[in-house]
Amino acid sequence: MAQDQTEGKKFLESVHDFFDHAAQYSRLSPGILAQIKAPNSVYKVSFPVEIEGKIEVIEGIRVQHSQHKLPSKGGIRFSMQVDEDEVKALATLMTFKCAVVDVPFGGAKGGVKINPRTSSVKTLERVTRRYAAELIKKNLIGPGMDVPAPDYGTGSREMAWIADTYQALKYGETNALGCVTGKPIGQGGIRGRAEATGLGIYFGIREALADSELLEGKKLEGHGMEGKRIIVQGLGNVGYHAAYFCQQDGALIVGIAEREGGIYNEDGIDVVEAFKHRSENGSILNFQNCKNYENSTELLETECDILIPAALENVIHSGNAGRIKAKIVAEGANGPVTREAEQVLLQKGIVILPDLYLNAGGVTVSYFEWLKNLSNVRFGRMGKRAEEASYRRLVNAIEDASGKSLSAQERAFLTQGADEISLVRSGLEDTMINAYHEIRDVMDQKKIPDLRTAAFLTAIEKIGVSYEALGIFP
Repeated sequence: MAQDQTEGKKFLESVHDFFDHAAQYSRLSPGILAQIKAPNSVYKVSFPVEIEGKIEVIEGIRVQHSQHKLPSKGGIRFSMQVDEDEVKALATLMTFKCAVVDVPFGGAKGGVKINPRTSSVKTLERVTRRYAAELIKKNLIGPGMDVPAPDYGTGSREMAWIADTYQALKYGETNALGCVTGKPIGQGGIRGRAEATGLGIYFGIREALADSELLEGKKLEGHGMEGKRIIVQGLGNVGYHAAYFCQQDGALIVGIAEREGGIYNEDGIDVVEAFKHRSENGSILNFQNCKNYENSTELLETECDILIPAALENVIHSGNAGRIKAKIVAEGANGPVTREAEQVLLQKGIVILPDLYLNAGGVTVSYFEWLKNLSNVRFGRMGKRAEEASYRRLVNAIEDASGKSLSAQERAFLTQGADEISLVRSGLEDTMINAYHEIRDVMDQKKIPDLRTAAFLTAIEKIGVSYEALGIFP
């Protein structure tokens, strides 16, 4: 799924086109809109690292798109395809994504030009720590300034290295763990972060499937997720968890596409077993009772109810949009549909659930992790036992009044207090539900025909309020 260097420019142009289209509906002045659109700062760095006895120069970048709220927030990706335009586009999306789901961050993004699949763990650690040190030297990272997170090619391990580097260079700072999110649980991470983006995608799709007005004429009404045929592109963290939670709610995962090809089974694919098969064999192909697709892009064009592109950007473009047969395209990745492709899909009556809403589960739970780090207390620690005691008293009173006794299993279920993961998932669900209906309200009020434009406008108006409140614009 490698992309050439022109893809980043196309991605940025596509994001700007989406913004400009939504801005036509805005009440804000051209000056404020220009400020909202432009990145605040771009920091590029080159640093030497010893790799297998040789000195190599590594290139890194960090873009802080908006500081209308602090800290700014956005992932760090490791890829040989990292370029300035791509990182600018991702940082721009982060600004609007945070605004859509009412997470009080500005948008940012970072990248390091390195191949994480061919680099040793020792090399990755050296590069990660040195990149972090370069950002720290310029005060471009910190719990109140800019808070990175995992992205393509990085994970909790890299975030732990960054946090450790920050703590070493900022010794004694009590909020130091809040300098980065997506950390391991034992190092300040939060339960539920790993599956957050995929779970958020599930919540967003579920809300859309319950929207009879939006789906009128699409033959998708009723029964929620039950029986819906879904094709997923990408079986990484996001695609796997999105597919898993949809399948748990009754959907049929009929196709899975990966870089080496794809598999299809109209009766459904066991996502857990398919993931295990790929982990053991290094390929998704030849999974039990499935048809192989040597070219995974062909699988995207196969008929289904919901297509979830959850890999890289620009995978649905003007060249293949006309062949997409899904009724809903749910953007699990950032920017998987280009502006030109979107126009084709909308003309075909396909509903697009936009990335700046649908995959905001990751940054939402990152926000919860950041709050946990600042408060230095685990969610549920102070209230869980008190809740359980209160529930037990209520259950005892009901049993006394009714003369009937509950089983041990029933009692345990009814008296369970909220722990960290249940609170995180509850907060994420509430966030995704509220954001969806806010977007739909804007669609109705402004007579906007598509969800993406309404989501961008929702974000633009919220950010504009922040700038106007500063009193520096007329």
